[in-house]
Amino acid sequence: ELVRQGEALKRTEQMVDKMDQDLKTSQRHINSIKSVWGGLVNYFKAKPPESKPEQNGAPEYYANTRLKEAMMSSKEQESKYQESHPNLRKLDNSDNDFNKADLVSSVQRDAYPKNQQLRAYHQKIDNNLDEMSSGLSRLKSLALGLQTEIEEQDDMLDRLTKKVETLDVNIKNTDRKVRQL
Repeated sequence: ELVRQGEALKRTEQMVDKMDQDLKTSQRHINSIKSVWGGLVNYFKAKPPESKPEQNGAPEYYANTRLKEAMMSSKEQESKYQESHPNLRKLDNSDNDFNKADLVSSVQRDAYPKNQQLRAYHQKIDNNLDEMSSGLSRLKSLALGLQTEIEEQDDMLDRLTKKVETLDVNIKNTDRKVRQL
């Protein structure tokens, strides 16, 4: 949604720039209609550069790299997360809730108590903490990406606000000049 909003802001900024360019052209025409002197000045004055119309509307808006990287890594981890999530994976309701041999072999035996059941619970807690850590890491990277994108769009909004205010004043002045003709 944030990327879509960024695209809309970029298109809006381009439309405001086009309106400003059209207003400058209108100003030149008003000066040439107003007097012969204005027509001569416009004739010798350099014409404003024409901007090329964009193909297929506005160019692509690119979200900041931090957000794109976070979104890509999040999508890569999503299937792994769904496989390991307690509510999304198939639960084993047998008497032996976990395979103790697999759990013990993956971790050094010295790190856990000698009691097999207690050792298995410690291992299960460590695995859950690892899953929580990877999930929180994923959320952190997404949050940082979103923060950067929001800051960039905030700057874009500030620029757009200034352009629109200037354009509004110029439109009012041009309207006043046309009414005087």
